[in-house]
Amino acid sequence: MKSSKRTAKLIGVLFLLAAASAIAGVLLYDPILNSADYLNQGSNHDNQVLLGAFMELILVVSAIGTATAMFPLLRKYDETIALLHVCFRFLEAIVITIGIVSVLALLTVSREFAAASAPDTAAFQAVGISLIAIHDWTFMLGPLFFLGINTIMYSFIFFKSKLVPSALALLGITGAILVFICALLVLFGAIQQVSILGGLLALPIAVYEITLAVWLIRKGFNESEEAVVPVRNDAPAY
Repeated sequence: MKSSKRTAKLIGVLFLLAAASAIAGVLLYDPILNSADYLNQGSNHDNQVLLGAFMELILVVSAIGTATAMFPLLRKYDETIALLHVCFRFLEAIVITIGIVSVLALLTVSREFAAASAPDTAAFQAVGISLIAIHDWTFMLGPLFFLGINTIMYSFIFFKSKLVPSALALLGITGAILVFICALLVLFGAIQQVSILGGLLALPIAVYEITLAVWLIRKGFNESEEAVVPVRNDAPAY
């Protein structure tokens, strides 16, 4: 029981850490990703951009941490879904890491542009646009597409097992479906990811993760509902 409470608190803290680091990363990346003069603004704010990359590395560690911490518990109820959840969470982390590398590469391009005496602006911009595009696509695939898949899997197990209140698990399932729909709309160009509609579609899953984190830290899992793993008896029957 004590071990379960510690695990629940750890998962809750990791969810909060992931949310905080994700928001911080987006804000800190602003000069190099959202400025029209990003070739100059990146090098002018290099420490800020590097801090943003560090925040996203914390996000990667937190995402992997939640998956590995939840796996022993989730496998008691559905081992296949639990294993798929770990795999897709690792895919999410890999995609986010690719996005981090693209931003760091863009920062290098910005530094080279600032250091050049007579830079070929068009060539630097072509490279910069490509790196920004890589980040934008990873930003869609990680925080939207894979997040939706991951959340619906573990929330379904939470709902089936009643490890957390059913209403909370249903919020997770609903939020996961909405953020997955948002990913598809962004993928096919129907909406912009950073838009009012995109924000509204992503809001329920953000509320869910924060609420779930607070619940796990304060209450833990509903241990009365935890499954008892059946003990296999291979002894011959007489």
